[in-house]
Amino acid sequence: MAIVDPTEFKNALPPNGRALGLDLGSKTIGLAISDSGLAVASPLETIRRTKFTADANALIALIGERGIGGLVLGLPRNMDGSEGPRAQSTRQFATNLLEKIDIPIALWDERLSTAEVERVLIEEADMTRKRRGEVVDKMAASVILQGFLDFLRHSKV
Repeated sequence: MAIVDPTEFKNALPPNGRALGLDLGSKTIGLAISDSGLAVASPLETIRRTKFTADANALIALIGERGIGGLVLGLPRNMDGSEGPRAQSTRQFATNLLEKIDIPIALWDERLSTAEVERVLIEEADMTRKRRGEVVDKMAASVILQGFLDFLRHSKV
């Protein structure tokens, strides 16, 4: 498969294929999963990053276990829309992953997703810093994936 344009993602999925959202960090990968109707994103788990092969194998196992049809990777753009080293790293991760698994991957702008989650966890959930650290990555993945699913629903693709 390939890195697909978001407008082509739905057509590249197998029937009832679910999407897995990823928030790639330097130390962790936050994961969120969609329902089979591609309407709702739910936080799933956080993987501690080690080496690429181990990270990829953990994702591949999860893809098989959960009936994942495609991946949505948060693309960390700068506030002006440009791409820096983190965005290049995300693109490279996607390219490397495609060498190991045949699945469509879409990249989705993740600007402010982690900041949004931090604000909600502090202001609305009144969570301690330690507890926020345990959930922020998978919650950010959920925000990224939900934004993507909302785009799919409203763009008539």
